[in-house]
Amino acid sequence: QVKLVESGGGLVQPGGSLRLSCAASGNIFSSDVLGWYRQAAGNPREVVAQIDSGGTPWLESSVKGRFTISRDNAKNEVSLQMYSLKPEDTAVYYCNLWRRDIGGSNINFWGQGTQVTVSS
Repeated sequence: QVKLVESGGGLVQPGGSLRLSCAASGNIFSSDVLGWYRQAAGNPREVVAQIDSGGTPWLESSVKGRFTISRDNAKNEVSLQMYSLKPEDTAVYYCNLWRRDIGGSNINFWGQGTQVTVSS
């Protein structure tokens, strides 16, 4: 299977920056899509950013211009660089790996989550 381990969360003041990293191990395919989701208290989990095997990124509208996503296929790592953080970015951030299996079903793997708190 797949194991995802996040690192880099913490407490930061509004306007600050943080970098989240995720190391993937196990049965990784080059076609896998890697991404980041977040879940704020009392809210459903939402997608923040994704990046495909070719390095094409997708960012949720509220983080465009502030967050960047990158991946290193050789190391099976994905990173989320966050700038100009706002209190509303406070959430648990989860690393995600998505693929579609041979039958066409969606397969998702998740990390354990890392807390990001933006507060003065």
